[in-house]
Amino acid sequence: MKKIINHPEEVVKEMIEGIVKSWPDTLENVEGTSVIKRKASPVEGKVAIISGGGSGHEPAHAGYVGQGMLDAAVLGEVFTSPSVDQVFEGIKSVASDAGVLLVIKNYTGDILNFEMAAELAEAEGIKVDHVVVNDDVAVEDSSYTTGRRGIAGTVFVHKIAGAKAEKGGSLDEVKTVAEKTIKNVRSMGMAISPCSIPAAGKPSFTLEDNEMEMGIGIHGEPGIYRRKIASAKEIASELTAKILEDMDLSENDEVAVMVNGLGATPEMELFIINKEVQDLLAKEKLRVHKTFVGEYMTALEMGGCSVTLLKLDDELKELLNYSSDAPNFFVR
Repeated sequence: MKKIINHPEEVVKEMIEGIVKSWPDTLENVEGTSVIKRKASPVEGKVAIISGGGSGHEPAHAGYVGQGMLDAAVLGEVFTSPSVDQVFEGIKSVASDAGVLLVIKNYTGDILNFEMAAELAEAEGIKVDHVVVNDDVAVEDSSYTTGRRGIAGTVFVHKIAGAKAEKGGSLDEVKTVAEKTIKNVRSMGMAISPCSIPAAGKPSFTLEDNEMEMGIGIHGEPGIYRRKIASAKEIASELTAKILEDMDLSENDEVAVMVNGLGATPEMELFIINKEVQDLLAKEKLRVHKTFVGEYMTALEMGGCSVTLLKLDDELKELLNYSSDAPNFFVR
């Protein structure tokens, strides 16, 4: 295993320093914590949006801290939920009189620690609510979850909830639109190669040279099945078909598409997958409003991709289109 690091136990701390040094005008690290926040927060009268989770999924979540998206991200160690204390510090650092919404991916550790931190904050008089993202259609339960996992669709929740908060929505209104997004977003991923946690020093799972795994999770959790590696057309077809089976879509409905790399997949290959996904959606007579291709929620250096579809209405389109200066999210 080769990693460009200094010390395995320092990777998250040094990454946080590097992120803040990259955007020093807009981001800062809350001293003594693993929290990255907007310098502008807290903003009185504006609901603060916080997300986070284990590191190793960059640019999630710190890459989405900015105007129009998150007010803060709380970073755990690699593939490890941030502690209750860290989340609590994150809430306090950005909380305003309008309250705080926590966007939590459906992983057991994240849910327990974020909810406990919310209870501590409420005991100090801070209004806190939360939503749980569970967009992965591949498996119902996994080694990390009860129910469906939260994966790349979480980024759309960040964007839409963040826009609603920026436009002055109340805590109830921001939560409602976040829940609408969760109800209408679905994702599925696949892998052709594993990833290695720096402190472990070995791959988290193994695949033969001619194998791929369909439905794999962003921590290397098992998917639906393994099979011989297939063409981009076949991969896109399997991922998209499974997603469409789980969505309530009709002819001429509009969707947003995200083709997400897991850390080691060249953009060339992601664009080929996107071409195939777009062709499939056209055959279904679905209209694509916006497309996002790139790395949005990775798994260290895992080779593979995920596909996400978000069913849109006028409200969700307006909020998806709303401007943001978050470092790693661009609306064209």
